[in-house]
Amino acid sequence: MEGKRVLVTGGAGFIGSNLANSLAEDNEVVALDDLYLGTPENLNESVDFHDKSVLDDDLPTEDVDVVFHLAALSSYKMHEEDPTKGARVNIEGFVNTVEQARNDGCDTVVYATTSSIYGSQTEPSPEDMPVESRTGYEASKLARERYAEYFHHHYDMQLAGMRFFSVYQGFGGAEEHKGEFANTVAQFADQIANGESPELFGDGSQTRDFTHVDDIVRGLEMAADERLQGVYNLGTGESYDFNEMVGMINEVLGTNVEPVYIENPFEVYVHDTKADYSKIHEATGWEPEITFEEGVQRVCEPYLE
Repeated sequence: MEGKRVLVTGGAGFIGSNLANSLAEDNEVVALDDLYLGTPENLNESVDFHDKSVLDDDLPTEDVDVVFHLAALSSYKMHEEDPTKGARVNIEGFVNTVEQARNDGCDTVVYATTSSIYGSQTEPSPEDMPVESRTGYEASKLARERYAEYFHHHYDMQLAGMRFFSVYQGFGGAEEHKGEFANTVAQFADQIANGESPELFGDGSQTRDFTHVDDIVRGLEMAADERLQGVYNLGTGESYDFNEMVGMINEVLGTNVEPVYIENPFEVYVHDTKADYSKIHEATGWEPEITFEEGVQRVCEPYLE
């Protein structure tokens, strides 16, 4: 993407800042964030930052060619602490942002939804498999997908919903500010590097399709370039269990820190995830480029300096 004016909501957050900084190399980028979980320190100076909420009525959508809508209460725990706020930010904030952009002439939106709606799956999950909302967070993301259909059919807009799998980068990237909400790869690497035992739920056999944020950013940009419509998975198609992940971190760091196994505190918990990314591949040619082995190496590198 080149020579465009783009708006990134949640632009000071983990994924949003990586996307905004990447886009800013060849585009005019406006990043919007209410700093609930983001920090402007993640952004390059060339990004035009606005401290605003997606619920505000005066969003900076003038002359915007593409909206990347990533702002959300982005986890089950965050959403359940205040379900009403979660619904307002995740659903009303989406509608408000898209509507203001539409009124200002923008007809291309790429937005974040979630792979959590697939539930626990050890086989690759295609976009057309049955989904359900077992949490308020999942319900809010499904609501985005339905509203995206409305904007497409009613106003002829193009809206691509990206179902992220387990996105990571590490505390040496833009995840550190997320603290307990950072990906487990980032949290465990930091703990092990500091001689602390990571806590694994159950026996550590739960699996995740760990996807590096650089691959996610490429997928988002390609979805906008192709003006995709509908929902698309962004994941690697490979899964690793938490015990394997801890072992890989120990190997890279040259440590031997054992995990501690605890009872799972969550009533609703996705045990296994794995993406089928064939749809986005067929539409854009996208495929993951960073293996999990390479990704773990990148996460651990700052601790080896």
